[in-house]
Amino acid sequence: MEEIKFTPQDFEKVDRSELHGEKIHRPTIKYWADVWRRLKQNKLAMLGMFIIIAMALLSVFGPMFSGYGYEKQDYMNINVKPFEGDFLFGTDELGRDLFTRVCLGTRYSLIIGILAALIDFTIGVIYGGIAGISNRYVDTVMMRFAEIVYSIPYMLVVILMSVVFTSQEGSGTSLFVIVLAMTITGWVPMAILVRGQVLQLKEFEYSLASKSIGASNTWILAKHIIPNTLGPILVNVTLTIPRAIFAEATLGFLSLGLQAPLPSLGNLSNDALAAVAVGNGYQLAFPAIFISLIMFAFNVLGDGLRDALDPRLRK
Repeated sequence: MEEIKFTPQDFEKVDRSELHGEKIHRPTIKYWADVWRRLKQNKLAMLGMFIIIAMALLSVFGPMFSGYGYEKQDYMNINVKPFEGDFLFGTDELGRDLFTRVCLGTRYSLIIGILAALIDFTIGVIYGGIAGISNRYVDTVMMRFAEIVYSIPYMLVVILMSVVFTSQEGSGTSLFVIVLAMTITGWVPMAILVRGQVLQLKEFEYSLASKSIGASNTWILAKHIIPNTLGPILVNVTLTIPRAIFAEATLGFLSLGLQAPLPSLGNLSNDALAAVAVGNGYQLAFPAIFISLIMFAFNVLGDGLRDALDPRLRK
């Protein structure tokens, strides 16, 4: 067999830069970090987040800087126009500082909206998760019950409960009663959403693999399924908050809101109706502007979260 001889001309020096031709240059980004990155690119959603934070800070610290209590009446300064004297938003027909009352009204409206959303979230996730992970008979019974509850008009339940408790306690209802009335039927959409997600995710490979090694349904639901449904759940929560705030404002406008003298944006608007007839429209303008800003902020933030959590839009 003939011996093969190699010469230096038979070899070519390889460029070392080609060794990194398939190297991934983009740094690894975790899921929630990527969601935050995409959310920041949505200017409208970031504007909504800024408005929500500003409203929350104003509702907490605003009354501290006004120097007036929300129930303090000053009959020497009745119906003072905005930016006159020490009154930033003016005063109402009883001489109460509107800036303090609007700030506190915003605080109570945000508390009611967030509490209602959290209760809907808790009940809906537990109920929908159990229905989705259980067998077909349990799922059918639980969802038929949920559909019966959901068939009851939401606002009718809220108004009826408010009327009942108002007739027992006098003018207005307590914060607890309003939140309870909103959550009697408000948890059902969350439960339906979670149940649909669970039915889909429990057939995925990681869920089947966990089940094959003996994991219980509770373990699979808590460790694998619920964490992977947080995206749609968070979007639903951000859209539930403005609905609850608007429902509270409607109750306050119908004189079924918080007990006087506690202010909310709804009963502030109701109290200002008489003032509009005598040319003091600013008393209605400020609560209406705050309600509109809160509704706008939560809705655009919810739309931004929905887009940021959608994997099909990932770049």
